[in-house]
Amino acid sequence: MERLDKFLCDCGVGTRSQVKAIIKSGAVAVDGVTERDSSRKFDPATQTVTLNAEPLNRRGRVVVMLNKPAGFVTATQDKTDRTVMELLPEQYRHLDLKPVGRLDKATEGLLLFTNDGDLLHRLISPKKEVPKCYYARHEGTATQEDVAAFAEGLTLGDGTKCMPALLKPIGPGESYVTVCEGKYHQVRRMLASRNMPVTYLERQQEGELTLNGLPRGSVRELTEAEVSALLDVGKMTKGTN
Repeated sequence: MERLDKFLCDCGVGTRSQVKAIIKSGAVAVDGVTERDSSRKFDPATQTVTLNAEPLNRRGRVVVMLNKPAGFVTATQDKTDRTVMELLPEQYRHLDLKPVGRLDKATEGLLLFTNDGDLLHRLISPKKEVPKCYYARHEGTATQEDVAAFAEGLTLGDGTKCMPALLKPIGPGESYVTVCEGKYHQVRRMLASRNMPVTYLERQQEGELTLNGLPRGSVRELTEAEVSALLDVGKMTKGTN
């Protein structure tokens, strides 16, 4: 059995407060009988819910991409800082979306959200080797020795061992870094370990998915084809910058 207001939220009708008002207005019916009690429980497997006489169906998997600006922490709630959840448009805030991995407060760029727990864990699992490419501005200039060290797999100062990564110098103080795991502040710490402290960091690509002109602070929902492509990503040596 399931509460009526939760079901309407899962169908994308509105936030919990909006849904309660809609139910109270008499626009919702269960098996053809108007229902004004938002706490009413029903069986979605055997009973039909309608809104203005139109049958409702629960939304399935939703995957949303945000071009994250600096100044927001990647968390569902925080006592001191603004969170990335505040950047989601109203229609997504009631769908129980969770961030896929983390970007630190100062890092910008591509951040995914989903309501599919299996997809979330698949995308963040190092075993799946989903590549994540970052553009970094940093002190110093990466050398071929740095490239080789990244490819071998760095051990950081605290003993943290990193999987092999791709470092691609693109100019004085600029590089692309591609990793397939998401340890705490990993890209910043990896570059710092090679005497290249980061001054700016942006995630530009995950798998084959790029920002593709999405403005900073904006959000768009992924297509099923894009989600399928993410799930089909192979080794990190394929399709990176």
